[in-house]
Amino acid sequence: MRWINCILVFMLVLTVNVCNAEEQRVNVGDLIQVNLPGEKTLNRGFQVDKRGRIALPEVGQVYVAGYKESQLKSVVSSSLSKVFRDLSNLTVVIAQQQILVSVQGYVVSPGEYTLNKSADIQMVLHAAGGLRAGAQLDKMQLKRAGNKVTFNYKAFLDTGDESLLPKLQSLDTIFVAASPLVSNIEQQFDAAKMANSGDSADSRKAIKVFGEVNAPGSFSFKPNTDLVDILMRSGGVTRYAGVEQIRIISNNVPTLFNLKKYLDSGDEQLLPELAPGTTIFVPKQEEEIKSGANTVYIMGEVAAPGAYEGKQGATFMDILANAGGPTRFAESRQIRVLKADGKVIKFDLTAYTEGLDGSAPPNIQAGDAIFVPEKTDMNEKSWLKISPDRAVSVIGEVVRPGRIEWSQEMDFMDLLSHVGGPTLRADTTKIEIANRKGKAIIFNLDEFIREGAPSDKLPPIQAGTIVRLHDLPQDPSDNKSQWVRQSSDSSIYVFGQVNAPGRYRFNNNMHFLDILAAADGPTKDADIHNIRITHRDKSYAQIQKLNLSLYFETGDENLLPKVKTGDTIYIPEKSKNWLDRSKESTVRVLGAVNKPGRYVFNDNMTILDLLAQAGGPNDNAYLEKISVVNMSCCQGQARTFDLIKFSKTANIHLLPVLRSGDMVFIPDRQDSFIEKARSGLEDFIRVTTTIVLIGAL
Repeated sequence: MRWINCILVFMLVLTVNVCNAEEQRVNVGDLIQVNLPGEKTLNRGFQVDKRGRIALPEVGQVYVAGYKESQLKSVVSSSLSKVFRDLSNLTVVIAQQQILVSVQGYVVSPGEYTLNKSADIQMVLHAAGGLRAGAQLDKMQLKRAGNKVTFNYKAFLDTGDESLLPKLQSLDTIFVAASPLVSNIEQQFDAAKMANSGDSADSRKAIKVFGEVNAPGSFSFKPNTDLVDILMRSGGVTRYAGVEQIRIISNNVPTLFNLKKYLDSGDEQLLPELAPGTTIFVPKQEEEIKSGANTVYIMGEVAAPGAYEGKQGATFMDILANAGGPTRFAESRQIRVLKADGKVIKFDLTAYTEGLDGSAPPNIQAGDAIFVPEKTDMNEKSWLKISPDRAVSVIGEVVRPGRIEWSQEMDFMDLLSHVGGPTLRADTTKIEIANRKGKAIIFNLDEFIREGAPSDKLPPIQAGTIVRLHDLPQDPSDNKSQWVRQSSDSSIYVFGQVNAPGRYRFNNNMHFLDILAAADGPTKDADIHNIRITHRDKSYAQIQKLNLSLYFETGDENLLPKVKTGDTIYIPEKSKNWLDRSKESTVRVLGAVNKPGRYVFNDNMTILDLLAQAGGPNDNAYLEKISVVNMSCCQGQARTFDLIKFSKTANIHLLPVLRSGDMVFIPDRQDSFIEKARSGLEDFIRVTTTIVLIGAL
């Protein structure tokens, strides 16, 4: 039952949509899409003009307004059949429903506009560029088919009620009238300015106010009107007004009026009498040198520098606020107060406002001067503005080395960030920091960051400190130019059979393979089985041996030594004289072999490898009685090895244990007991045969 209900609902919705599609008709402004495969001139949209027609290529004007979408194809097809033969693939649809609206009157861009069918009055005005200043909002007109409808657009703006606006149709015309205040002359309309320009209609009796007031104009004369009333009606004086020199012409008699004196005393007898037609001029305050016993001077990067009257009880913050406060270019950490007696007081406004400094602002007295310096520019030579007692020098491998202004709120990381941080070639493991007391410390930035950047581990910085970051060698294979600046305790020495022996910059976090790779690796003649590492960081000599071949075979990282700065790495040559090797590192091969001598032996080799290195046994070798003398661990212990028996069985358990320092002897067959017995028997037979022959004779 649920499936049946769903099917019925779907069919109902589909039926409604089909009905709506059938009821859709072509209106003026709609966009008709005509598609005919193979015809480029037709595969696009055509807009319905004011007369309800579309202009088809090679056919001309075709009237389509009022037709349903189902009838539209037949109308267009009938017109196209006069030019085109095959119209079987022709499709004609209403691509977009639009309206064509004309906007006239007091708008920025009057004209005809094509908009979406759902467009309203506000969208039409926006398309016309908006209303011009001075447009009358409460009496807009909508013209449609000879009829006019007036609507109040201002009421819509006040309430947001869309029902106050008429609905739009194609061929509608919106007319926006101009305000009566605009009059017959085109002008820039400012309603606020016109309202504040005065209220007098009689120019002969009006009181005219101009100069440094906020709203100059002509104001009607009223009985008992005084000068303060007129100034208030004109918006008051500006901040640049010279209130001590206001000029008044009343009854053709000029008078000077001191508004400041009146405000200080409150004496109404100082107010001048005003008559109809009086002219009042408020001049601009003249630039004059202010001085006196109560004057406080403020200079530098403040909004309004100048001389201010220092009244009783005025504080430093009062004077600074009266001058508009520091500008965004002000260096508020280095404010100077020049006292009248010649004493200079430093004041850090930033630290005071952040609660970092317990000191109070300096006391200000008459005759004092406050100087707010300009903030130092990074692109400017800082020593021109920063004295040596408040500067820190940063040199070496940083992005912007130079002389930087120092503040107690900063730490070493703030300083390093201020200069752009280290470059890619900077050695951040040994940053040198020297203070004015003649002490120098070495700071490892990499280790500091790995430990979590604890603030108590940062080096102390103060004004006058010098910070230097060394550079790393540009080319590890050609670093001799860096040796002068490169200390020996931060270097590794690599000698012997490597492609680029020399002195290399190194740190304790690097690997043995890192420094070996920096030296371009071992040569083809290198004996990687007997590498020597000399550790020089001990109070005694310590030499470590390394079989690098064994590491490459096993991958055991424990075989690689821990190399530190100052160590020496030596890789010998393969073809070195065997006397250069100690007896404990070789095995002696003697007797009936092709190349007897001393051979390098390691734990991965057997007696078979050793015999192969010695060229193998010769033709007279007695292979059944090979002697192996263990001299490395067990003095005087020997055993025999039968190579013939091993070759027949291939039993590896028959191979004797052999270590560096042992000796292998392969006897000659003539020295064997069997050979001696055979030789003796032959001699006996020869003697016996001789005796027999003599007896026979």
